[in-house]
Amino acid sequence: MARRKIEERNIRSLTKMAGGSSYGITLPMEYIRKLGWRSKQKLEVKLYQDRIIIRDWTED
Repeated sequence: MARRKIEERNIRSLTKMAGGSSYGITLPMEYIRKLGWRSKQKLEVKLYQDRIIIRDWTED
């Protein structure tokens, strides 16, 4: 598999998950580290106009 060029490192592919009812995308590790997120952490996913917002889940 060829490596992406530096300017394309934030281009990601959408992948259909097993079972066919969900999709997944990998996020750059540098983003995860900067946000301080951990494996299996709960995240809130929200559709806003033509964007998807992913943020840390907080109990209201």
